[in-house]
Amino acid sequence: MVRVPFRAAADRVRHRLSRLARPASRPRATAPKAPRATAGGDPKAPHPATADGPKAPRTPVPGDLAGSAPSPWLRALGMLAVVVLGAWLGLLAVGSIRTPVGPMDTNMTLRPSLTGGSKINVAPLGALELDSHIAPLRLDVDVDRLDPERSQALVDQPERFSGLQDEVTRDVAAGTRDLAVRSCVAVISGATVLGLVVYRRPRRALAAGGLALTLLAASGVSAYATWNPKSVLEPKFSGLLSSAPSLVGDARSIVTEFDIYQQELARLVTNVTKLYDATSTLPVYQPDPGTIRALHVSDIHLNPAAWHIIASLVEQYEIDVIIDSGDTMDHGSTAENGFLDPIRDLGAPYVWVRGNHDSTVTQDYLEKFRNVRVLDDGKAVNVGGLRIAGTGDASFTPDRTAPVGGKAAAQLEGARLASALRDQERAGTPVDIAVAHDPNTARETDGTVPLVLSGHLHRRINEQLKLGTRLKVEGSTGGGGLRAVQNEKPEKVHASVLYLDRSTRRLQAWDEITLGGLGLTTAEVSRHLPEENLKKDSPASPSPSPSSASSSPASSPSPTGSGTRPTPSP
Repeated sequence: MVRVPFRAAADRVRHRLSRLARPASRPRATAPKAPRATAGGDPKAPHPATADGPKAPRTPVPGDLAGSAPSPWLRALGMLAVVVLGAWLGLLAVGSIRTPVGPMDTNMTLRPSLTGGSKINVAPLGALELDSHIAPLRLDVDVDRLDPERSQALVDQPERFSGLQDEVTRDVAAGTRDLAVRSCVAVISGATVLGLVVYRRPRRALAAGGLALTLLAASGVSAYATWNPKSVLEPKFSGLLSSAPSLVGDARSIVTEFDIYQQELARLVTNVTKLYDATSTLPVYQPDPGTIRALHVSDIHLNPAAWHIIASLVEQYEIDVIIDSGDTMDHGSTAENGFLDPIRDLGAPYVWVRGNHDSTVTQDYLEKFRNVRVLDDGKAVNVGGLRIAGTGDASFTPDRTAPVGGKAAAQLEGARLASALRDQERAGTPVDIAVAHDPNTARETDGTVPLVLSGHLHRRINEQLKLGTRLKVEGSTGGGGLRAVQNEKPEKVHASVLYLDRSTRRLQAWDEITLGGLGLTTAEVSRHLPEENLKKDSPASPSPSPSSASSSPASSPSPTGSGTRPTPSP
């Protein structure tokens, strides 16, 4: 029959495995045969086959399993091969579990590995590998899908985000325990079943299962002894996730690859603002092409990432003028002047006032730039369709000591600025925006200008002063600068886009852009309207466009009581 050769071949393979894995059967002792008398022979002569005579050498038969036994090393190697192969087959068959981790459904599996570690597969984005441990086992986590119900629950109940980290930690711990139990069962069962198939002896099969359990326990001890919790800070990315280090990064990558960090953070700003423009539904105000767009920045404090962010905002929002309310430097030294060179390539006119960390050396250096307008002592300039006046800070304290004169000196400087603004009003060239670094200085201009900008506090303030002037204090566009790493948490990056009507040059709305600090990639854009604009807009009717709203001078009353204002020359 056709099946006979195949059956014979299978028997030969099984016998050879048995020969490798177990000692060969010893030949049975046979009773000596009685001597046979031969005709013409001497019955007393010794016969070769008698007990008293020498035994005849046995001729080996091909394929006989009763040959020489394999060495103990080969038998041990055969047992180890059976155990490893059986354990691996067991893990493949049943050594994985499905478990939820937060809003995600995951599949956890243990795999044989020469290097150990963990691998997280996020299809179709790619994978990240962690040097979490050294052991002959690797943990694979496959993220299958995002559960819509659990995800929607997070959206409906934002307060759950605060406990999401603890929930994920509990889910991972529970899944790891279940995986450990199932892996033990899979390894022992696989090695025992394969041992029974190969040896056909229950004792040897159980020995294979016990050896498999011993190896698994040794692997667990090795993984526990070499566990590296800091491995999550230095993952290896593959696939589309290979760009993640330049976006997320850690403290080390920010230092060593700061240029990439700046570029990716600026790209994040652009993408977020594009998304904001595409999804925002703001019927109360839509800036038209004729709207003047001013970018307010402050307190950069030598953070080079700020220039990439500003350039991205200038391009995205089509900024007409950048207004910097000071503290661009940290010590105001000559050695820091090179930090200011990127201002030349920002793509928009740059208006600047001196902060308490900026020196006259800094001011003299900036005055040489063609696109920079330095304001001091109430000086006013026409730029970007606006008339802007400002003054430098009354104090210079690069070492963060208390300024001489303190608040009184700042208020005195503000009084001088207010006087200069009134002079501009009487001369028929009223100022649209005043700029001073210290809010104490800016408050003194109340009633002399519609809008005054300042910084210094590293936090935002929006306040309508008693006589009608709006005070806007910007946070730190440099995220507190390089000194921010001294704090427990990095400061956020702040900037604002101001929308002003080209006819009246009054503030119509503003967007506040907030980014995460060093190493973070959170971003938020929110739009705000002045209170007087909200009162004008009726819910029963669509609000007017900026052009129609600005057609009447009465629609935007001036804090100084003036009517229409002449448009400044460019």
